[in-house]
Amino acid sequence: MRVVGLDIGGANLKAADSDGKAATRPFAVWKAPERLAAEIERLLAGFARPDAIALTMTAELTDCYRTKREGVEAVLAAVELAAGGIPVSVWQTTGHFVTARVAREAPLLAAAANWHALTTFVGRLAPEGSALLIDVGTTTTDLIPLKDGAPVPVGRTDCERLQSGELVYSGIRRTPVCALVATAPFRGQDCPLAAEFFATTLDVYLTLGDLPEDLYDTETANGRPATVAAARDRLARCLCCDGTEFSAQDAVLMSQFIAQAQRQQIARGIDAVLAAQGPSPKRLLISGAGAFLAERTVAEHRGLAGAETVRLADHFGPAIAEAACAFALARLAVERDVVRTDVC
Repeated sequence: MRVVGLDIGGANLKAADSDGKAATRPFAVWKAPERLAAEIERLLAGFARPDAIALTMTAELTDCYRTKREGVEAVLAAVELAAGGIPVSVWQTTGHFVTARVAREAPLLAAAANWHALTTFVGRLAPEGSALLIDVGTTTTDLIPLKDGAPVPVGRTDCERLQSGELVYSGIRRTPVCALVATAPFRGQDCPLAAEFFATTLDVYLTLGDLPEDLYDTETANGRPATVAAARDRLARCLCCDGTEFSAQDAVLMSQFIAQAQRQQIARGIDAVLAAQGPSPKRLLISGAGAFLAERTVAEHRGLAGAETVRLADHFGPAIAEAACAFALARLAVERDVVRTDVC
């Protein structure tokens, strides 16, 4: 049986099949929700026609939808239209696949369930004792505790997960700089930042060389390309400067400061999760587009000293590690034979 997993986020669409092919496409759902079905269809066109589609989503939280119920319905409708008659199974935070009809009846169980699917699948890499999944994406970071291979989160909804520390709303591309720090070093002094959407963590990690330049990527704070030079201009704006007043070295020092603050933010989430779970994890599962940030945070965290690190990229390849939730769905769907059952 061939299955394609879909992870429909608010800013990125991800797909992976059960054989290990994966693809990620940026798409800001809130800017053009009417195009969602067409964008999903384009994504699916890169895969052989599957027997089933396994779906999870976070796009229901985008503010083009008034409620999560409305968002779940919109995503389901778009996927069904793009699927062209292929059966669609939806993952719930109960740990089961259900039909689209059942998902519509209980939309909050389908909303933001991608982290649960990923943890359920990768738990087999930590079958005994305590473990912690650290998945750093473009927008958020998931910190999910496991015990004997199964997820044991305190929270189930995004709000509960924010409160428990298991969801840190911070990622490597889309997080506004002014959400991480109130001041930054500039020419020997601390300078307050403008509370404006002038720059994001994408600019920080472009400047530090952690993310590659892309002249065709204009999903930036000002719509200009994702280059080091343009990132310096965006960072300068945070200090009410422009590029003529803000050197490349200024940008590096500011970016190092912001990156450290982001690691500390994620570390506080880890502290909260560890405090609730008891024993320190024996194994750390690292995934996501921001795996490099996860690894640096781990290296600085004394509570994780001695834990074995398992990188999903080493097991499944970089493309799968970035689209890990979609791949997890596809493999779980094959294992549970979703084509032959409504709920599994």
